[in-house]
This record gives sequence, C-alpha cells and structure tokens, in this order.
Amino acid sequence: MRRYIRKHSNLILLAVVAIVLASTIVLSKVSKGLSWFYLASPWTWTSSLGAFSSLPYSSHHAIDKRKQKAKEFINLERILDDESVMKRGRPRDERLEKVEASLARARALIREAMLNTPNSTSDLQDLDYVPEGNIYRNAHAFHRSYLLMEKMFKIFVYEEGEPPLFHYGTCKNIYSMEGLFFSLMDQDKKYRTWNPDKAHVYFLPFSVVMILEHLFDPIIRDKAVMERTVVDYVRIISHKYPYWNRSIGVDHFMLSCHDWGPRATWYVKELYYNAIRVLCNANTSEYFNPKKDASFPEINLITGEIVNLTASLPPSNRSVLAFFAGNLYHGKIRAVLFKHWKGRDKDVQIYETLPGGLSYDDMMKKSKYCLCPSGHEVASPRIVEAIYAECVPVLISQHYVLPFSDVLNWDSFSVQVPVSEIPNLKKIVMGISEDQYLRMLEHVKQVQRHFLVNDPPKRYDVFNMIIHSIWLRRLNIEPYQILSEPNWNSFSVQVAVKDIPNIKKILMGISQSQYLRMQRRVNSFSVQRHFVVNATPKRYDVFHMITHS
Repeated sequence: MRRYIRKHSNLILLAVVAIVLASTIVLSKVSKGLSWFYLASPWTWTSSLGAFSSLPYSSHHAIDKRKQKAKEFINLERILDDESVMKRGRPRDERLEKVEASLARARALIREAMLNTPNSTSDLQDLDYVPEGNIYRNAHAFHRSYLLMEKMFKIFVYEEGEPPLFHYGTCKNIYSMEGLFFSLMDQDKKYRTWNPDKAHVYFLPFSVVMILEHLFDPIIRDKAVMERTVVDYVRIISHKYPYWNRSIGVDHFMLSCHDWGPRATWYVKELYYNAIRVLCNANTSEYFNPKKDASFPEINLITGEIVNLTASLPPSNRSVLAFFAGNLYHGKIRAVLFKHWKGRDKDVQIYETLPGGLSYDDMMKKSKYCLCPSGHEVASPRIVEAIYAECVPVLISQHYVLPFSDVLNWDSFSVQVPVSEIPNLKKIVMGISEDQYLRMLEHVKQVQRHFLVNDPPKRYDVFNMIIHSIWLRRLNIEPYQILSEPNWNSFSVQVAVKDIPNIKKILMGISQSQYLRMQRRVNSFSVQRHFVVNATPKRYDVFHMITHS
C-alpha cells in the first residue's frame, strides 16, 4: 500500500512540475483571455425554499458575464507589485484591503511580542491587569494581542431574524453561556460596529438551543427544522449583503453551547468548512478544527445569577482527596470511572446521588482535586465549577480542545488523566507533591478571572476571552489569500510562442528588484502549499486545488 501511494504521489508531483514548467516558459495568447469571474457562493444549496445558487447558471452564462465585466477588471500588469491584491482579475475592494492592512500590522506586533522579552518593550502598561506567570503559554504575546483586540477589533452582528430563534438564548442552565453571549453582544459598545464595512468579523446570531426548544419535536425528532432555519438564514444574509460571498464565510462566526452546535453547521458547507465555529463541544473526532474554530467553556448557571460565583476553603480544610458526583449513565468515560472507584476508596469519593446532608458545592470546596470526566460530549461544566471552588480540576476526556488553550497553559492549573489511566487515578494525584499542589492551587486562583461571568463584562473575563479567541482565528485568515487562484504573473514569467527567439531579452529586461520579489513569492508558503502532494491530502494542497478547479 505504501509503495502504491508513493508511486502515484511521485507521478502526480512529476505531472504538476511538468505543467508548471511548461506554462512558465510557453503560454499561448489564447490564455490571456481567461480571467476569474466574480465569485459568489461556490456551492449550490438546497433549502426549504428549493434549490438556489448565486453562481452563474451555465458556463456560457459565466463567459458572457466575464465579457460584460471586462472593463471593470483591473489591468494586472499595472499592479504586479501590489501585494494586497491577491485575487487574479478581481476588482479591488479597498474597504477590505484597509481592514486587512490593520490586521497585518497586528500580526506583526504580536509576532514581535512572541520573540521579545517583556522588558524589551515599554508600551504594554495596563492599569487593570498585566498577564504574567505560568498560567499563560506566552503572557507577553497574549497581553499585546489583548490590547490590540481592545483597540481594533470590530464585530458586525446581522440584525436579520427575530427572537426567540435569533438574537436570544437562555441565560440559565447548562447552556447559559450561549444566551449570555447573545445578550452581552447585543449591549456591547466596545467591539460591536453598526458599519459592516469596518468589521473584521460577522456574527450569525442564531441560537441552536432556541431552535431545538421551539421547533424540534422530541417524539418525531425531525432534525430538518434546524437545517431549514440555518440554511435559510445564510441564504438571506448572503443575498442581502456582499460579505458572506466576498469571503466564502471565512470571516463569519457562529456560537453554540449545545451538543448539537457542530451539527447545525453541517447543512451549509461554507459554514462547516470555512466559518469560525465557536463551540462548547470542541471535539476533534467530530472535525472541530482548532486553527479556525474556537472552544469556549460550558458554565452551568443554575438560577441565572452571576454573583458570588467563587468561594473556597484554605488547603488545610480540604479533607477529601478527590471528588465527583454525577449521572453514571452519561457517556462511556463515567462508566469506567464508577467501575473502578465508586465506593472503593474513602479518599476518592464518587457519587451518583449525594447522600442526605452533603452539599455539592461544599464537597467541591472540601476537595483538593475535583474530577471532571466528559459525559456524552467532551465539554463539562465541572471544569469551571472546580475553578470557581478553587479545587484543582482533574480532566478526563478524549479529543477535547480545552477553552482558551491557545493562551492558557492548562498543565499549570489542572491534571489531565487519559481514560486508560483511570484505574491509576489515586496514584497519579498522590504522586503530586504538596508544593506542586499549592502552586497549582495558586494558578487556579489566578486563572479564575478568565472564567468569571460579569454583566457588564469586565476586562479579561470570560466574555472578553471568547472575543479574544475569535480575534485570534480572524488573525489566522486572509480572505484574499483563501479566495485567490495563483496570480501566475506575480511569481512566473510567461512567454508567448512567437517570442521564444527573444526569451533572453525578456528575462534580461526584468529588473533585479522585480526578480527578487518574484523569487520571494515562489519561495513563499502561500504559493508552494498549492503544489504540495500529500499522501493524506491537506487543505489547499494540490489535491484540493484540483478539486476546487
């Protein structure tokens, strides 16, 4: 099998290289008539209103459209040196270019902060809080990024849609963070912009929780109600505004804390593959992609109250080594935990139902370690409950991308136990020295601020951390780069057949500075990635470029 893959990979690579070399040296005049026509939505969807597409209806229609728009296309030869226009034949979008230019500056400043020590810059003064210590992967870079976010980041919220399915969600129970985000975003004056041309991202405010509560029949269990709602909403905003089609959704985001949050994105390919999905159920085995998707915490606000969320006892009063209480029949991991530890050790207290006289909150405060096994889905509200109670969380899960893990160093304030090591749970936590435990406890106290819910929000709290996760994903994407086919004029020399006798003269006529620019582009990852052959295809590689064509 390996020989087969290697053999055919080499053949594909050889073919691609041959095509590249041939097109670089000789190009017929006929090809000069080709151009990328206006790209709207690249997929044809089927919704409750029937099939629709914003693409041309036929190849002849597309050619006619190209001819009609020919006068509006840019003269590519005049903009070869313009790095900002990456889409071949695509009219300039100066508003998007201005947004992208500001993000490029932010990327450069964050990269600088990642490389420099905190003492090397003097512009990161912060009266409220200066991130520092082991709870961060890179405290200085996070601080720089956070300050830039506060200064620059703008979110446009589509106003289409009526409550309760849109712009609204429950602010109590296990799905509270979904509703709170809608509510706080609606009131927000720092990040929200009413001018979509100035926005960096666009929020699709549909609530998966509310769609299922109001439209889903638990007996009939027709999931098509969610499909119709989401597909029709994307259809409406993509026809009314240019922003979805402009970027194929890469600068749009949705947010859901429901287990079915990922499922809600299945029905629109751009939403699933391109858009930023902010999910509690951040499960990589269900195709959660940490490079573009963001994980946020599941917080169970039972009454909806957000006061007095934190409380604790000193370490000397924590008499229970490890504690868990919850439903046994809620996923396979809990079954393993109960099998090995329920009623077997007084130091590891596992309950399905707490005995009379015992309080869940009190037990968490009395415990050194709070066990946080995944249930049916990967996320667990017990993680934040443990942080609030200043109990070191013990995370037992599979394929879970932890909230804010691109910023926070979870190893500094939690214990992560593989499912296979559940039988050795006590041995693992007993192996942690008292000094190490006390350090972790201090880190739990320090990280609390990033999980606190405030109304109105406070700097560095959970709302702002969610926004920062979206900000980081937006920094990871460049719509022109994603939408563009390679602009061959920017990194190759194209010679007509009749000009072969003059090939030396043509090459000698290229200035040194122009040659160096072309060489940089040939060597750049943004060009090379499209011609790389992978045994297992990767996004934007040659396999996907062929499919895209």
